[in-house]
Amino acid sequence: MTGTTAPRKGGRWIERWDPEDETFWKETGERTARRNLIYSVFSEHIGFSIWSLWSVMVLFMGPAYGIDPAGKFFLIATATLVGAIVRVPYTFAVARFGGRNWTVFSALLLLAPTVAAIVVMEPGTSYGTFLVVAALTGVGGGNFASSMTNINAFFPLRKKGWALGLNAGGGNIGVPVVQLAGLLVIATAGATHPRYLLAAYLPLIVTAAVLAAVRMDNLAPVRNDTGAVREALGDAHTWIMAFLYIGTFGSFIGYSFAFGLVLQTQFGRTPLQAASLTFMGPLLGSLIRPVGGALADRFGGARITLGTFVAMAAATGVVVFASHRSSLPVFLVGFVALFVLSGLGNGSTYKMIPGIFQAKALARGMSGESAAAYGRRLSGASMGLIGAVGALGGLGINLVFREAFRTSGSGTAAFVTFLGFYALCCAVTWAVYLRRPAAPVIQTVGVETKPQLTSV
Repeated sequence: MTGTTAPRKGGRWIERWDPEDETFWKETGERTARRNLIYSVFSEHIGFSIWSLWSVMVLFMGPAYGIDPAGKFFLIATATLVGAIVRVPYTFAVARFGGRNWTVFSALLLLAPTVAAIVVMEPGTSYGTFLVVAALTGVGGGNFASSMTNINAFFPLRKKGWALGLNAGGGNIGVPVVQLAGLLVIATAGATHPRYLLAAYLPLIVTAAVLAAVRMDNLAPVRNDTGAVREALGDAHTWIMAFLYIGTFGSFIGYSFAFGLVLQTQFGRTPLQAASLTFMGPLLGSLIRPVGGALADRFGGARITLGTFVAMAAATGVVVFASHRSSLPVFLVGFVALFVLSGLGNGSTYKMIPGIFQAKALARGMSGESAAAYGRRLSGASMGLIGAVGALGGLGINLVFREAFRTSGSGTAAFVTFLGFYALCCAVTWAVYLRRPAAPVIQTVGVETKPQLTSV
């Protein structure tokens, strides 16, 4: 919630924040919001890199490590699970400690999994130890939730699609960047030197924390609102959007973590060959996420989201065909298309969240700042929950891959499963947010689809 509240003590606290006031926004708000966005993106970017470390570490783990593909998929799944769980407390930490303060702390916390990986990354280390260290990297996944919650409060509704898309896309790029860095190490030093990659991130983590400390701000009016949390938990739209976010972000992060290992296991690529291809999909998916947000600002998030799921189902069909025929070129085309489409969907689904809750406010007779404030309250409370559930989709993808490769040695069955899920996402998006007359979930809150939900 934003507005004017009692002062909070300490440095770099902004006491009044009203981005929906156009005069305030033009005079001081926009400049401050953009500055915070820049350094939020950098910190979140490093967080994503650390969270996705094990998508790269498994490429360094040759036969001497004694871990089969199923065991490697489980390492990746462990990091994904912890990253999803910590998103919930990270969301509420922003209001408790301040966006700037929490960004500094959460950035420094990334030192723990990075140093731990430096210590244990060698043959002979027990599998249980690797699991613990992989779990530690999950703290990097939490940075997304706190960053998105923080930036959501800085921008007015009309700018949220662009701002949240840029913030998330810049963070998501941390995945292909760490994969590119891993490729560089493997190409120059060989697949036996993972510590070079890990050591390179230590100064970057410290830099992110220092820049956040000197350039970011805390918003004093942003407070934890237990009433908003309870209302968000009880609102059907929170869980519907969480389900759709499993299909978009869950796909992006799950495929990002698994891509290299799939190439190694199913197509027999060497670590260097796999690393040279792994980064492409996450990079394109990250770069296009702001486009998804911008398209949603213009045409409506639900329309873009539905189109995205339809296209993802088609791309998955291509991947199933390529997997069955063992055609690497066709497989790469379909898989990279999935990354691009998931990036578009990430941007459009996150744009829908504030639009849905502001539409509910308008339907209840609110207007102007009161409607905007209600939308900020509910969207801020729900974003962390939606982000956490969405990230669990990445866990599901890696577990499905693990089972498919364990039982058949191929990922074909996994892709057929994903195809069915995207078809279900299409049906849900159309039935709830686009069908006319309005679907039952919309009718229960009194929102008419045409006038109020065109921005959703």
